[in-house]
Amino acid sequence: MITDDHTDFTRTETSFASHGIRCAVTVFRPRTPVVTTLPAIVMAHGFGSPRAMRLYAYAERFVAAGYVVCVFDYRFFGDSEGEPRQLLDVQEQLSDWRNAVEFARSLDGVDENRIVGWGTSFAGGHVLTLAGNGVRFAAVIAQVPHIDGIAAVRATGFGQALRLAPAAITDSVRAVLGRSPYYVDSVGLPGTRAVMVSPDAISGRDRLVGESGLTDGDYPETVAARILLKIWRYSPGRTMSEIECPTLVQIASNDSVTPAAVAQRAAAKVRRATVRTYVGGHFDPYTEPLFSSVIRDQLAFLAESVPLHPRAAPST
Repeated sequence: MITDDHTDFTRTETSFASHGIRCAVTVFRPRTPVVTTLPAIVMAHGFGSPRAMRLYAYAERFVAAGYVVCVFDYRFFGDSEGEPRQLLDVQEQLSDWRNAVEFARSLDGVDENRIVGWGTSFAGGHVLTLAGNGVRFAAVIAQVPHIDGIAAVRATGFGQALRLAPAAITDSVRAVLGRSPYYVDSVGLPGTRAVMVSPDAISGRDRLVGESGLTDGDYPETVAARILLKIWRYSPGRTMSEIECPTLVQIASNDSVTPAAVAQRAAAKVRRATVRTYVGGHFDPYTEPLFSSVIRDQLAFLAESVPLHPRAAPST
């Protein structure tokens, strides 16, 4: 465990176990908490991305506002352990999420009844799925979330699905045979063999890498291709009507990865939803000029939904 001291907060590098494998987690704590027990925000990144790609920028804003924040990497990704690397399985990532939430609940000084699930892109779908299936969140923030598997495949086009099919089949066969994965790029331009393809994908990825202080090669930007045979079946929107906690859904109007219209229809099913739409693409919320608006809305939502000082129950 390594702790760095900052003027207003501490940052501790630690871990929790998920199915016997170490998941790296960074815990941010305000140096002078305003109450005895604080809400905690649990955060993870989207499709194939490590937490180091701009999630700490959000975490520092949240801890400055007084929240405890836990930012983790899934097994097989980023700073977490697990072999083979870059292995993405929806159910396994949901399991990592459940273990991360339980880790946050166990921390000293955290109110176990006030845990916020924060997810972006694919992880935005994860927190919506968990909330819709009974995980006890005080609130959820889903930024440009994955909503519907079929809609996501349709958005990339039939030609792209055909382009990726041989890689998906090859990797699935290799998995059955116990061989090392066959990888494809996580992001790319239209017409390339990559999972998330859009005209702004490469430039958006480069902004995230650069503004995170990373360089090309710090983390692999690939994923085992077998997930491509399963994405179309993963549709968090199916259970969003079951979500009971306050939920912020943030949508990019020109999102060509997780279509805005699909997200808007799904968000309308959530009884306590707050929906914010921004002009931009899927990769824009993480950096300026859009980041300031996105984080401002997240902080306002938290102040209203999960305040540092719990509101007293109305007298009877």
